[in-house]
Order: sequence, then structure tokens, then C-alpha cells
Amino acid sequence: MGNLHSAHLSLMKMARQHGDPVVASIFVNRLQFGPNEDFDKYPRTLAEDIEKLERERDVYVLFAPNEKEMYPEPQNFKIQPPPDQGGILEGKFRPDFFTGVSTVVLKLFSCVQPSVAVFGKKDYQQLMVVRNMCRQFQLPVRILAHETVRDADGLALSSRNRYLQPAERAEAPRLYATLLEVQEALLSGNTDVAQLEARAVQHLSSRGWVVDYVSLRRQRDLLAPTREEVEGGEPLVVLAAAKLGGTRLIDNLEICKK
Repeated sequence: MGNLHSAHLSLMKMARQHGDPVVASIFVNRLQFGPNEDFDKYPRTLAEDIEKLERERDVYVLFAPNEKEMYPEPQNFKIQPPPDQGGILEGKFRPDFFTGVSTVVLKLFSCVQPSVAVFGKKDYQQLMVVRNMCRQFQLPVRILAHETVRDADGLALSSRNRYLQPAERAEAPRLYATLLEVQEALLSGNTDVAQLEARAVQHLSSRGWVVDYVSLRRQRDLLAPTREEVEGGEPLVVLAAAKLGGTRLIDNLEICKK
């Protein structure tokens, strides 16, 4: 959605490894914002974004439509992910989010017709939803995942990080640190998922975070693992979303037992 930073540019570098020309799209999509979310204040920095893309030289085309071009008439046809994919985790707290994401991604794919598209793992559930949508609609697009890009202190790069006040920015890396603590406890033999989740929520809450969720899920479908699966080494991911001041941050960490 623009306001490009080094994590966005790394997606484009990865795309360049898989084909040419590379097309970047920038569009702040109204459909994926809830009524009380930050659509109106979301940072729009198109001139700066163009400068960054020109310096990188990895992108041949920038597709930056306006709302009238993307939605020339009311978007009455929408993509509705199934509840067990779009209604959990982020979808529980942002009910229309994945409908908006799926709909605009399908439209962007229709406009650009890429053979490969790169998405970041920071938006882990979004990556899963887009992959499953492409598979079920038999879209000729291969979805590639790029590892989450972080600042030196561990904070996942995000356009919304600019909302953080200085004291909040100093506290923000605690979200990732908490996920690392969950991973360490799990790999040390604690397989009590509910306890691990509750402990993480309590830790963040004690530091002033307003936590939506900290949840351990199966990597393959983001459903809750059974105790047998946890003990048997099922590949897991711990996902979190929490507000720090007025800024909502998300993060995740994949966990695989050796």
C-alpha cells in the first residue's frame, strides 16, 4: 500500500530473481479497512516511493491506480475466504479485512497478470489466504514468500511503525522478544499451548500493550494444534497482534522442532 521501506524493496529484489520485468503495485485499498481504522491517515508517499523504486532499479513498471480506476463502480462482487481461514486471528478482530485483501489482490492480478508474486511472511495469514485463493481459482500465479525483514532490535518493518512515539518505539521490539520466549519454552519441552499463550499475553499486558491475541497454530493451515501434534514436532507458528498506544502491530515466528 505504499510508504515503501526496505522490506518492500526486498520483495522486489526477490521478484527480480524469478523473472523480468518486475511490476510493483501501490494502492491503498479502502475495502480492507474497518470503519474505525486508519484509512484516512494511512501514510501516502507516492513521490517518495517513486524515487526509491528508481534508485533500486529492480522495478520496470509501477502500477499505482487511483480508486476510480480500481473501483469504477461499486464493488458488489467480492471474494469471501472461508471462516476457518479468514475468520480467525486477524479476521476475528478485523472482520472485513481478508475479504478486502482477497478482492483487491484478485483485481490486481487480473490487471497485471503476473506469473510470480511475492508476499512477506510478516502478514502470515494474508500469505496463506492469497495462496489458497490462487489454488482454488486455478490462477496461473506462483506465490513466493519472503522472510520478515526486521530492524536491528528485532522490530518487524511496517509502514505503521511511523505512528509510534519515541517511548513506544523503544518498547515495540518486545513483541518479537515475547514470541522468541514462546519458542524457547516450547523447544525446552513445555507443550502446554494455553499456558504459553496466556503467559505471553500477561507479559505484554503488564508492559502496557493491549493484546488482541498471541496464538500458537499449525503452519500448514493456521488451525490450533492438538497436544499430540505439539509433542510430535508439528511445524508451528506463533502469531501476535497488539496495540501499543494507538498503533496496532502484528508479528509471527515459525517454530520447528529439530
